[in-house]
Amino acid sequence: MNRQKVLAVIEKALSEVLERPISGLTEETALFDELHLDSLAVLGLLMTVEEATGISVDPEKLDIDHLRTMRSFADYVEAALRSAKGTS
Repeated sequence: MNRQKVLAVIEKALSEVLERPISGLTEETALFDELHLDSLAVLGLLMTVEEATGISVDPEKLDIDHLRTMRSFADYVEAALRSAKGTS
């Protein structure tokens, strides 16, 4: 899955979780400050992204910094995808 696809998956997941259209996000978009995510929205986001990509999010390894921006979360998802591919 390339970077654009990962960003599109995250953007779509955000639209579903926040129950409003989300588009035009950049890698600098701050998830908490600009989109006003709360803990329930984060859980929904993680579950939706897991389902869409096939990754498994390990809460022990997930840090708040992974969710600061679209870039940091996309980096996390890409790393999880690489890790999953290496274990298959």
